[in-house]
Amino acid sequence: MAAITAALIKQVREDTGAGMLDVKKALTEAEGDVARAKEIIRAKGIAAAGKREGRKAQEGTIASKVVEAEGNETGYAVELNSETDFVAKTPKFVEFADEVLGYAVAAGAGSVEELEAAKAGDSTVKVAVEEAAALFGEHVKIGQFAKISGEHVEIYAHKKSAEMPPSIVAMIATDKAGAAVAHEAALQISAMGAKWLTREDVPADVVESERRVATEKSQAEGKPEKIIPKIVEGRLNAFYKEVVLLEQPFVKDPSKTVGKLFEEVGGKATAFARIEVGKGEEE
Repeated sequence: MAAITAALIKQVREDTGAGMLDVKKALTEAEGDVARAKEIIRAKGIAAAGKREGRKAQEGTIASKVVEAEGNETGYAVELNSETDFVAKTPKFVEFADEVLGYAVAAGAGSVEELEAAKAGDSTVKVAVEEAAALFGEHVKIGQFAKISGEHVEIYAHKKSAEMPPSIVAMIATDKAGAAVAHEAALQISAMGAKWLTREDVPADVVESERRVATEKSQAEGKPEKIIPKIVEGRLNAFYKEVVLLEQPFVKDPSKTVGKLFEEVGGKATAFARIEVGKGEEE
C-alpha cells in the first residue's frame, strides 16, 4: 500500500476537484492507488449527481461563440444550468460552461444529445457534467442548445446584472450586406423574443389556433358576422408583428420593421436563435 502523502492528496484534488476528506477516503479505500481513487471519486460523484436529479436546475449561464469555416460562420450557444445563481456566477462554473462549449464546437454538435455524446477528454460531455455536479454541490445539467450558420453570424450576450454571467444570448445569421445591421437585429431578438423569422415559418397548427381564437373572440364580442373575417385577419397580423422577427417594429425606431432595417442596407437575415436561462423545457 502506497503512503497517502500530502502531495498525493494534492494531486488527486487537482485532478478531480473533490474535497480533501473525500480524496483521503478514496485513497484509503484504493490503498494509495491514484487511478483507482479517481475511479472511486468519479463513481461517487455520479451517484451524488443522481441524488440531485430531482432538484430543479434553472439558474446558470450561456456560453457562446462564432467559428469560421470555408467562408461561412457558425454560431454556437450552450446553456449550462445550476440550482442557484450563487454557483452560476462563480468563475469555475463559467469556465466549465466555456469548456462544454468548446466540446460542442470540436464535435460540430447540432443538438443537446450530440453534445452530451461528444468527447470530453477520455470520457463524454454527459459524464463530465455529472462529475461537475459533485464539484459544485448542486444539480448541474446542459439546458438549451442552439447552432446557426450563414455568411455572417452575430452574437449578443446579455447580462441582467454586472456580477452575473450572460443569461440571454441572441444569435442571428445574415448575408454579407445584412452584417451591417446584424448587431441591431441581435439586440432586438434579445429584447423582444421573436419566435420565427418570417410568417411563412410559423407552423400551420399555430396559425390555425390563433385564427380560431380570434374568430371566437370576435363572435363573443358580438361583431357582425360579415366583418369577422376582416377582424380575424387584423388580429392575425397583430400576432405576426409580435412573434415574427422581420415583422416586429424595430425597437429603436418603431416607425419601421426589422425587415425594413435589412432592406435599407440591401441585406437579409437567414436564421436566428435566442436562449434565455431557465426558459427551456421543464425538467
